[in-house]
Order: sequence, then C-alpha cells, then structure tokens
Amino acid sequence: MHDHYDRLENRPPAARETALFRDLRHVLSMARSRAPALRAQLKGIDPATIMTRADLARVPLRRVSDLLAQQDEAPPFGGVAATRLGALCHVFPMPGRPVALAGCAKDWWGMGRSLYAAGLRKGTTVLNCFAYDLSPFGHMIESGARAIGCPVIPAGCADLDRKLDAMRRLAPRFFCGPAKQLSDLLDHAESHGIGTTSLEAALVACCTSPGKRNEFRLRGIAVREALVTAELGPIAYESGTTPGLVVNEGLIVEIVDPMTRLPSAVGDEGEIVVTRLNPDYPLLRLATGLRSKILAKPSSCGRTNVRIACPREMNPASVEIDDTRVHIAQVREIAARHPEVTRIRGYTRRPRDRDEFILRVEHAGDAAMLDERLRETLRNVTHLSGTVELVKPGTLPDDDAMIVDERPLN
Repeated sequence: MHDHYDRLENRPPAARETALFRDLRHVLSMARSRAPALRAQLKGIDPATIMTRADLARVPLRRVSDLLAQQDEAPPFGGVAATRLGALCHVFPMPGRPVALAGCAKDWWGMGRSLYAAGLRKGTTVLNCFAYDLSPFGHMIESGARAIGCPVIPAGCADLDRKLDAMRRLAPRFFCGPAKQLSDLLDHAESHGIGTTSLEAALVACCTSPGKRNEFRLRGIAVREALVTAELGPIAYESGTTPGLVVNEGLIVEIVDPMTRLPSAVGDEGEIVVTRLNPDYPLLRLATGLRSKILAKPSSCGRTNVRIACPREMNPASVEIDDTRVHIAQVREIAARHPEVTRIRGYTRRPRDRDEFILRVEHAGDAAMLDERLRETLRNVTHLSGTVELVKPGTLPDDDAMIVDERPLN
C-alpha cells in the first residue's frame, strides 16, 4: 500500500491527461480576455481545439527571457497575469528574472506534494532555509508545509549560529533549503559540538551530487530533491526509489527538441517546457532553459504521472562541482591571464560518482609550459584541482558557450 498526498497522484494516466486538457481549455477560455500576452500567444488558435499534446505543440513557446522583456514593456506582469494586483498575496521582483507572483489560495504553488513525497507529515517542525527576501522559494515551502499541517521555522538567510540555536531549541525533524546550506549547517554544528540528530529528512533543490547525497545519508538524513523555479514553482519531485523526478499535478510538461521545437520521443533529450494550469497566472508553454528527458520506467512509489530525468541547464552561466560554483567570468579570467590561449571552454562531467571539471584550451604556444601554468591558474581562480586538456586549433565548437555541463541525466 503506497502512501500518497491524494488520489490524484495514482489515477490512471489517461484519466489525468483528459483532466489536464479539459482544465487547460477552461483556464485559457477564462484568462484570454484578461491577459493580452496570452491572447497574442494564442493568435489564430482556438483554445477549444487544444485537445491533445499535439494540439498544444501548435502554440508558440514563450521563453523566460521573453517574459522578462514583456514585463519591462508592460509592467508589472507583461500582460500574462489574469488577475488584478490587489488579489495577490506576494510579488517578487527578483534581480535579472521576471517578477514572480503568488495568489492567496491554499498552497497556491502546489508545493505540498513535493514535501509529502520527501517524508513530511502533519505536526512535523520544518527548518526552512530557502530565501524569503524578494524571493518566492521560502514562501513556497511555507505554503506547502501549512497545507500538510506543519509549523515552519522561517530561517531563510539567517546566519548559521542563529539556525543552530533554532535547532537546539525546537529540534526540527525536516530541513528545506539548498544542499550546500544543509552541508554547511551540519559541519558548523559538528565543529561546535552541537547535535543535529533531530533532523531525519530534507527536501533540497536538484541536482545534488551522489557523493553529497551519500554524505547526508551517513549522517542519518534522507534527502529528496525537487525541481523548482521562481516562475512555475515545483515542476517535479523525487519519490520512491526509482531515479528521476515525478511531474507535479496541475502541470503539462513537455520535452521539446531545441532545433525543431517539436516534442521529443521518450528517452530523447530536449528542453523542459511547462504549461501551468493556474487561473491567476496561466503560463503557457514556458521554455525553461533546462534539458531533460522523459523516463519510461514508472515510479516505484505508485505515482503514475510522467517522470523526467533530473535536469541540467542548457546554456549554464555557472556550474556547481562539489559545493564550489564555477562561473563563466572565471573561465574568461583564466584565458585573460594567458595570452597564448585562443579559445577556452570548461566541461563538467561525472565519470563515476564524483563531478570533475575539465578545461579544454586551444592555444598558440609551448604546450608543456602552458599546461602546467594553466593548471596553477585553474586552482587559483576556481579553487578546484581540475584537468587541463590542450587541443588543436579548430577543435572546440565555434559558438559562445564557455561552460558545458555533460553530466548524465538520471
């Protein structure tokens, strides 16, 4: 007997698909008159004719960058919101991203399912270390925990000492926040001789390395992951023992070929595109900039929704390797320190259970001397002992990518 949040999670896939597209047609028919940008996106398409995923694929994609530009042109929401400003509970003007919003309905984001699948149950105290200030993530967790019936310690970005004091006094059993926050908190507690045995489970943002997850397991904490964005909320979450993430209810998730913009076959990689069936903020075919693939194997937990691999950014501005984040600016700085470098690109791989960073370099100089100097610069700039590979001119692709994430999707 599987333990689920509600009956929606284990309904027959065909019944879910029928309900999703029925709800989509209803939301679009109601919202189209109130949301000019949505009306423009549907130009020439009658919402009543969107019966299947093939029909939905006729609708043009909207990128997160498009949404940001539309909001700049028509503030505050770019003509996408279908409700008035006064009917909302929160608005989040995040730097460099579209303004996110939250309505007042119970668990408006739909975060409860992710938390429940991670082991949160009624009455459990939650230490919430996701940010609250000008950010929706802390509020998402709080709304989901409230729906389950759990008190929340709103730790947010408070310093480690204050968080440890809260743990000592309230003994929370459940942690929410970035994996690095959990790691730092546990290390800080250990260095101060403070016990953290009350923590039993955690929900963190994906994707955490296998090595880090094993570290948490050895410390007695069962960690689950969720894919969450500021615009869409929780897209998918981990459950059961089967690798991958289960798509949240109330969403239509497609994996789209970035070249053809058509849905990819099961098992083929593509970009995650999400339609959120929310009457306040009906985001239609929002392209996330994340790559993934649909997994054919059903979840061991009995949930029947579509499953996707833990995603990677398609064109990342940075990557995280063993709690160290490497940015494009750092790769550029390495190149700037060596005039012989003509082209450079950083690759992240996971050949076994550990991540590694490889710097591939086209050059015009003495290879032996440059190799040693580049290794030293890589350590000094990134604090990583990565690998340097010197390659012939013309080897690297002729594009603007400075960092490529080649870690497998699973």
